[in-house]
Amino acid sequence: MKNHRSLSALQAAHESPALAHLAQLAAESRARLQSLEGLLPRTLMKSIQAGPIEGGTWCLILENNAVAAKLRQLMPAVQAHLRTKGWEVTSIRLKVQMSPSL
Repeated sequence: MKNHRSLSALQAAHESPALAHLAQLAAESRARLQSLEGLLPRTLMKSIQAGPIEGGTWCLILENNAVAAKLRQLMPAVQAHLRTKGWEVTSIRLKVQMSPSL
């Protein structure tokens, strides 16, 4: 008879190397976004979600095209800021989240 036990998502992530790596990347992505709080206007920050990290590329998920346009203007400052925090980000992808059609 096998012993089945319930695990929280966090416990499962710690017990699986692949899940632990994904959890670490998700935490780093959130930390990167949080580090931008003093740099970006609060109204802009509310429209940005931390996305996946793939190598030197970081993805940000945005509410709309206006947020993307503003971030493109601020991109040099954002990348410089991230470098000062020790994160080597070679590029930042901006993805506009499509709202579901009604």
